[in-house]
Amino acid sequence: MTLRQAQGPRRFVPAIVGVVLVVFMAILPMLNLSLPGILPTPTYMPGTLALLSLCMVFAALALSYNLLLGSSGMLSFGHALYFGAGAYGLGIALEHFGVPLWPGIFIALLGGMVIALATGAVAMRVSGIPFAMVTLAFAQAGSVLVRRNSAVTGGEEGLSLDTDQVPDVLIGVVNTRNLYWFALAVLVVVYLVTLWVDTSRLGHLVRATRENEQRVKVLGLRPYRVRLVVFVIAAVLASLAGVAYMLLQSGTVPRSVSADLTITILVMVVLGGVGFRWGAIVGGVLYTLLDQRLTVLAGSEAIAGLPDVLRIPLSEPLFLLGVLFILVVMFLPGGIAGTIDAWARRRRGERARVALRGLDEAAPEATAPNDLEVRV
Repeated sequence: MTLRQAQGPRRFVPAIVGVVLVVFMAILPMLNLSLPGILPTPTYMPGTLALLSLCMVFAALALSYNLLLGSSGMLSFGHALYFGAGAYGLGIALEHFGVPLWPGIFIALLGGMVIALATGAVAMRVSGIPFAMVTLAFAQAGSVLVRRNSAVTGGEEGLSLDTDQVPDVLIGVVNTRNLYWFALAVLVVVYLVTLWVDTSRLGHLVRATRENEQRVKVLGLRPYRVRLVVFVIAAVLASLAGVAYMLLQSGTVPRSVSADLTITILVMVVLGGVGFRWGAIVGGVLYTLLDQRLTVLAGSEAIAGLPDVLRIPLSEPLFLLGVLFILVVMFLPGGIAGTIDAWARRRRGERARVALRGLDEAAPEATAPNDLEVRV
């Protein structure tokens, strides 16, 4: 059996594992599973389903950002602008245009794409830190527009979802299960699109541009267009996550377009492992769970009874998340996925060395009879 034949079945292992996980997540609302300290209620109850839905929305958002940072090497501080474009775009389309849900979703995604095309065409003129600063400027401009146009966006109070244009199956606590499945579908779509980009010719070109842009130009290719296409795709995926957030939360607030949210997304990607799709999902889910559950822990009686020197920092969820992020950067510099991948590579290297050593030891034994015949 050749090496390629031996590795053939292994190629399908990630796909099989992914399908199994999606099927398990799809039937999770019909199961009675409890994880005390992690999930607030059993998995079939609305509280846990709403929390898991939020985790999947931010996992999809982290996936879209990983397409920028991990695959393209573009550090953007304005990615939340397109997430907010999806959320606010859907809300504005339903309330002011009076269209049904699905056309409203199309309008929101189209608006996110147009905004990304306009801002990306300008930001792509520079790279590195200047690129990050330009995207930050666009995000701040978007935040100002949202806060100052209260007649359209609701201003500081945010924008509520116009439920008159939304099907009844996606409204109310009793339909949290349907919203959960919608969030799962969004996560699957975002993952498949990012997988397609990474494995396509476009993904190869954008990675080559990340490594050596000058060489790509010498080959007669146009890295500007390649990076812009990936930028727009990532923005549309972020807008899709924003649409799911709007439906799940029945509204949105100005923070959804702020640079603070982009920093949060960056932390998710770094926590999971830059450049790893499943790492972005793990980082998004883990950060969201910690953010939600640490808020509950901070207000618990156990924390309230501690001395001030412990109670004050432990009562701040952001402090705990900051400490966690520092520990990950110090001891897991590749993130969760990067550390596991490095460990797996070392294990495969050790097995290969053992196999080669066994072949070297077996070689003299195989040649010994021939040597004897020659001497005779």
